[in-house]
Amino acid sequence: MPRLLSTVACNLDPHLLGACLPLFESGEADAIEWSFDALYRLDALPDWFHGLINAFSEGNRLIGHGIFFSLFSGKWHPEQETWLRELSAVCRKYRFDHITEHFGFMTGQDFHHGAPLNIPYTDAALRIGQDRLLRIADACGRPVGLENLAFSWSVEEVRRHGDFLDQLMEPVNGFIILDLHNLYCQVANFDLPFETLAALYPLHRVREIHISGGRWEPSEDRSRSIRRDTHDDSVPEEVFRYLENIIPQCPHLRYLVMEQLGAGLETEDSKTAFRADFRRMAAIAGQWNVTKGDEILHPFSPPATPPQGAPLEDLALHQQQTELSSILENAPSFEAATHALQASSLAQSHWQVEQWSPHMLETAIRIAQKWMKKN
Repeated sequence: MPRLLSTVACNLDPHLLGACLPLFESGEADAIEWSFDALYRLDALPDWFHGLINAFSEGNRLIGHGIFFSLFSGKWHPEQETWLRELSAVCRKYRFDHITEHFGFMTGQDFHHGAPLNIPYTDAALRIGQDRLLRIADACGRPVGLENLAFSWSVEEVRRHGDFLDQLMEPVNGFIILDLHNLYCQVANFDLPFETLAALYPLHRVREIHISGGRWEPSEDRSRSIRRDTHDDSVPEEVFRYLENIIPQCPHLRYLVMEQLGAGLETEDSKTAFRADFRRMAAIAGQWNVTKGDEILHPFSPPATPPQGAPLEDLALHQQQTELSSILENAPSFEAATHALQASSLAQSHWQVEQWSPHMLETAIRIAQKWMKKN
């Protein structure tokens, strides 16, 4: 088996499947990353999709990527308990090599709908995140990882994100997904060199790398462009450069994953471009496999001891998250959102709203209101 597996993020979407099918037929896709919780509301998978997932499962080439757990919600939701039960069930049905989730909390009164946003890096948030990760590990019995976030409120958060991830993963012996387009967003939005930013991450914990594309959006005053991780376009040239640069620094890297949403794959030209990006990624993996294919990788095996007691909660954090969600989803303007934040419990708190980038607050309003309209 090759050291680096060239992987596609493949879900039950006709446009995405249409783009991936030639890669499956030719045997070019070594593995599949499946967002299993996007289909929890279906009674059953279509037989043909089950057959696809099961084939990769039997070959130990299937990895699972969660979307909707909302790791840092200050209050424990019944839906999170349901999510864990369904994770256990899907892991009994398919053999995942590992399970991952997104960093952050989901905006919206129903945590299952919303935009993933950052949280303050406090001891209380750290304990909640560690508690939740232990529960995920207990539910799946597989190595557990987290993906770095594309969105940050301030440059100080950007600089602290890697260390906070490292502390989060320690009790669960976990790993991280290093999403290079997410780093590309941080580089662009906060004017940081990639090399400086990458050095702040625990690269010894990287087991998986994502590459994808996105879009530029003008700020409200048109003074600059904001990079968004929208997964609806081709991979930027800089992200391929990042990939070649970072692979030698990740001693336990196993999966390279190509991501794109079906909404960005509606034309034959876009599908062709997707496969070209995948093949370029696979060629980079192939070059590395020639010399590093026999190295022993860290297994990131989770602890055998189940979490003790009830899930941790921080009701003050929950109240602040609820306030923030409401402000972002309902603010008629940037000025109104700023005024509401100054009058909220987030003011003069660990959230440090006084230091938030105006451009990122604008972006958060757009994200939250877009998700609210979709749901």
